[in-house]
Amino acid sequence: MPILVLFANSLVNLLYVSADVAQLGVMTSDYYVGLGLYSVTFGVYVAGQFGSQGHLNPAVTIGFAAFGFFPWSQVMPYLLGQFLGAFVGAALVILHYYPHFKADEGNSVGIFATGPAINNPAFNFLSETIATFVFIFTLLNLGNFTQGLKPLIVGFLIMVVGQALGSTTGFALNPARDFSPRLAYAILPVPNKGGANWAYAWVPVLGPIAGGLLASSLQALLK
Repeated sequence: MPILVLFANSLVNLLYVSADVAQLGVMTSDYYVGLGLYSVTFGVYVAGQFGSQGHLNPAVTIGFAAFGFFPWSQVMPYLLGQFLGAFVGAALVILHYYPHFKADEGNSVGIFATGPAINNPAFNFLSETIATFVFIFTLLNLGNFTQGLKPLIVGFLIMVVGQALGSTTGFALNPARDFSPRLAYAILPVPNKGGANWAYAWVPVLGPIAGGLLASSLQALLK
C-alpha cells in the first residue's frame, strides 16, 4: 500500500508543482497508465511476495469478506495495513517533494486525494460505485491476482477503468488510497497547503465500499 500511494501521489504531484513541467502536456493520459501499470501492479507484486492476497483496497477486502470470498478474521489486519500504509506513502510524498511544496503557493489536496469535476454528491457517489463495481467484479473473476502476470492485468484494468469512468470524480476506487493521504495532507506540515475538503471525503470512502459489496453480491449470486 505505501508503494501504491507513493507512486500514485507522486504522479499526480507533477500536475501541481514544478517537479517536471515537461510532463504536464501528457499527464492527462499518462496519469492513468502510471496509476494502473506502475502503482497498482508493483504494489500487488510486493504484497504477494509477503504472503498477502494483494488486497490494497478496503473495498475489495470488505466486499470479498461480506460474501464469503475472504475470511472475516483477516479483515481488520488488512484494513489496518491498508490505511496505515497509505498514510506512510503520502508522508513519503510530502517528504520527497517538500522543497517543491515550499516553492509553490496554493498546493491542493488534489495531489493526495480525489475530487469531483462537478460537485454533485449523489452522482459523485454513483460514479464511484459504478467504477468500483466494474473493477471488483473483474477482480473476482481473475482468481488469485498476485500470481504470474495477473498483477499486470490488474494494472491494465485500473488504467481502463480510469480512462473510461474516472473523469467525473478522479476514480478513488479505494477508500484507503483517498482517506489516508487526505488525512496526511491535513495534519502534516505541508507548506502553502489549502483545505482538505472533508465535506467531500465521504464519497470516495462509501462509494467504493458500495461498489465492492454490489460486485461481490452479484458474483455470489451467479456462482
